[in-house]
Amino acid sequence: MAQGKDRTARPRARVAGGGRAGTRPGAGPGPQSGSAAGSQTAGQPKTARGEATRRAILGAAERVIGAKGFNDASIGAITREAGCAQGTFYIYFKSKDEVFSELVLEMGRLVRRALTEATADIPDRLEAEKAGLNGFLAFVAAHPDLYRIIQEALFVDPAAYRAYFRTFAEGYRTALEAADAAGQIRPGDSEIRAWALMGIARALGERMVVWGDTTPIDTVVEAAHDLIAHGLAPERDR
Repeated sequence: MAQGKDRTARPRARVAGGGRAGTRPGAGPGPQSGSAAGSQTAGQPKTARGEATRRAILGAAERVIGAKGFNDASIGAITREAGCAQGTFYIYFKSKDEVFSELVLEMGRLVRRALTEATADIPDRLEAEKAGLNGFLAFVAAHPDLYRIIQEALFVDPAAYRAYFRTFAEGYRTALEAADAAGQIRPGDSEIRAWALMGIARALGERMVVWGDTTPIDTVVEAAHDLIAHGLAPERDR
């Protein structure tokens, strides 16, 4: 899959009682660009040291929540993993809910960056699809905890979950429409195609992370791309 322009907004922080501030609801090949409502964190870092601490907390939250699941992951476990005091956590995040929402956003940002890098300077859409899928699966292999967090977001933070996939779907649709107009792919419903291609990538990522499949990524991409490029029809019918 290849990435469209990044137009992601940030999901709102949760308010007391578990609801979300505001009313606007919120990815990949996997995941392509949608929006969640804006997030207000407890404090944005003003120094490089503060940003490094915030990043350390996010990285620790990724590992702890990815390993234990949201319900069983405590702020204490996150700060121990990050090597900081619990009070430091609250300088940057209001709650475990907020750090979870930030991790969903982070996954989207990192995936889009990986796809952009994987498909840079590839003008042909089908070749970009192949390179993008390879880049996505390589990212999933390197970030299995973040991938698990996205799966759990459906139940923990549905707005962020919807925003994640809507973001990719919008950008993906736009890219497919451009390829259609340029004659690089057959005409068709770009919206449905975008979600179908995202589904392929997501399922293959889940096969790797959840089911523990160890098939080499290049082998998986070759098989999947053959399906994307040629469909299921016998060669004589192509």
